[in-house]
Amino acid sequence: MRPCWAFGLILLALPASGGDTRASDPWFRSGRVAVERARARVGPTPRARNVILFLGDGMGMSTITAARIFAGQQAGNPGEEHQLSFERFPNVGLIKTYNTNQQVPDSAGTMTAIVSGVKTKAGVLGVDDTIVFDDWTSVAPARVPTLFEEAEERGLATGIVTTARITHATPAACYGHAAHRNWETDSLLSHEARKHDFPDLARQLVEFPAGDGIDVVLGGGRVMFLPANAKDPEEPEVAGLRFDERNLMEEWQKRYPLGRAIWNQAQFDAVDPRGTRKLLGLFDPSHMDFELDRNSDKGGEPSLSEMTAKAIDILRQSEEGFLLLVEGGRIDHAHHANNAHRALVETVEFARAVQVALDRTNRAETLLVVTADHSHPLNLAGYVTRGNPILGKARENPLDGSEPKLALDGAGRPYATLSYGLGPGHTGATELQPAGPKQFPHFEPKSFEPAQGRPDLTEVDTTDPGYLQEALVPRYSGTHSGEDVAVFADGPGAALFFGVQEQHYLYHALVEAMARPAEE
Repeated sequence: MRPCWAFGLILLALPASGGDTRASDPWFRSGRVAVERARARVGPTPRARNVILFLGDGMGMSTITAARIFAGQQAGNPGEEHQLSFERFPNVGLIKTYNTNQQVPDSAGTMTAIVSGVKTKAGVLGVDDTIVFDDWTSVAPARVPTLFEEAEERGLATGIVTTARITHATPAACYGHAAHRNWETDSLLSHEARKHDFPDLARQLVEFPAGDGIDVVLGGGRVMFLPANAKDPEEPEVAGLRFDERNLMEEWQKRYPLGRAIWNQAQFDAVDPRGTRKLLGLFDPSHMDFELDRNSDKGGEPSLSEMTAKAIDILRQSEEGFLLLVEGGRIDHAHHANNAHRALVETVEFARAVQVALDRTNRAETLLVVTADHSHPLNLAGYVTRGNPILGKARENPLDGSEPKLALDGAGRPYATLSYGLGPGHTGATELQPAGPKQFPHFEPKSFEPAQGRPDLTEVDTTDPGYLQEALVPRYSGTHSGEDVAVFADGPGAALFFGVQEQHYLYHALVEAMARPAEE
């Protein structure tokens, strides 16, 4: 039984502003070849009516291992034997993450590969490798459709859930096309792009032309949608960033008069999924709070697992099925700050969201895929004794079987189990503070002066939430790392996710899993 390619080979007819170059793209062709070989190997599988793609931003294998131990220790166990929800999935593989121009990738190029089936350059969204970075005129000829555009054209319900700004690289790759990932609002466009009315990413979301638009959008980033003369409803000292004086939240509401545009926990809790088909929730001026800090948010913010539950309850009402992205976006942000504590809390919450999906969907009709866009250089090292606190100082077992003792470096100083390859933790800083413009809050060390040699951790509590793990190379912000990431899959079509694959293969495997038989 030959499948009918609802996606991919029957290419979408996009608006006049762009077309689809993928038929001649070597990456796209190689992805099709790879998935056809995979299909021949695994044989027929039931079609996935629904697909939920879970993306742990920056969630490399060391993060998964550390989060597994962390969650197990929170439950009162040694930790190493624990399993996160998605680690019980029956199908597992490895994914190569490089961009076409970078050995160590960024999130824009990697997510474009995942949802469009082509590898591309770092820093660009929804375009192939012919794009010229920061040149708006090169977008139209390089533009490629996304899985979300194709799903909408086929009549599926669609949703995007993230703890980052909804216009940030990973979620924006699902609906946006841009020569620069930072074109999140019109004031951040290049002068030439703004002069020629190139649509910024917030505008592209609200004006999304495929189908009837994305049905559920939950995340942060209100300032990208609000005009510069408007105050944020939660933080009135913060103004919008739009130069065009458009209020895109109001425009979204006018486009969907029966939908709900919300911005706080009370409004979120009041949404009845049974009477809702369209939902826009922007819960913070910029990124949503870290899970560890969420309860201190002024207006209240739902957790990633709560947003996942609400999105599924709304989308599963679709007769045609649905496609949903759930991004644990702030795993990456904590890693950039070398703040492992927050990164692990974020990862555990991400795993909780996966469990919510398992509990709310039918395994016979819903494919769940869990992966990452890239990794981070988080290390677990030292001959650390079993059950030692994963965020604590390393303790080793003496060969004579006596009580474990603090592991010491060559100068007699203790070190922690977790460390980073590079970043601000090189300073030995022990506290984070919000920094940067109010519209773009992020965490930074209180000072950045590269240390002379290792800090002495003897009196330092490395389990403190504000502690920055040591880094080998001093850098103001940590970077990504380039090793393969894992993919876990369960449900119809899960057998297609195996072995070591190129990242753009994920798109083709998702398409294959969702393809209708020819007679349908």
